[in-house]
Amino acid sequence: MTHADSSDRARALELAPVSRETAERLDAIVALLQKWQRTINLVAPATLPAVWTRHVADSLQLVPLAGAATRWVDLGSGGGFPGLVVAAALAERPGADVTLVESDSRKAAFLREAVRIAELPATVLPVRIEQVAGKIAPGVEIVSARALAPLPRLLDLAAPFLAQGATGLFLKGQDVDNELTEASKSWKINVEIEGSRTDKSGHVLIVRAAVPLRPTSSGTMPNPAGSNHDG
Repeated sequence: MTHADSSDRARALELAPVSRETAERLDAIVALLQKWQRTINLVAPATLPAVWTRHVADSLQLVPLAGAATRWVDLGSGGGFPGLVVAAALAERPGADVTLVESDSRKAAFLREAVRIAELPATVLPVRIEQVAGKIAPGVEIVSARALAPLPRLLDLAAPFLAQGATGLFLKGQDVDNELTEASKSWKINVEIEGSRTDKSGHVLIVRAAVPLRPTSSGTMPNPAGSNHDG
């Protein structure tokens, strides 16, 4: 590890403190990512020198927002952010169960190897989100996503989980207000907005409920129970 890497790691763990065991699991994940990045574009190349602050700490900030939740689904996990990082943080929690959904076969292979070497409480599903969402939604407490899709589409993908009572934790950038405005045209949303701990222009959307004002792409209307929330 170079001095720059060490400094970036220290800064990230200052922003989002974790146990020594969790830090070791994260070290294994980052080392594997740096190795695989040579042949697969897992993260934007320009962000690799700051992988700890840009990606690891950014993902870790979701964990305290989830409270005591142990059953988690990460949509479009890509290079493992936030899914792998969440699994590393939850590994010491009894009953932890993180599902990573990633349809790109090469990225899914990376995720499986990271789960193996870091001994994470996680399962990788190498399929499209639409194929499994309805099947795996029951019992899920948290559904997360990072850089996956604009909010209206993201809510569409997460709808089966939100309808079952899961909370959405979605990492978003500086355009969050416009995304919320656009989403409000087709969704009634109960949402809180948290400022990012790692990026002054970033935000975390905490979606407690989202009820479609028209059918979702699956052609179904989630159960509107509890739909008297204002977004």
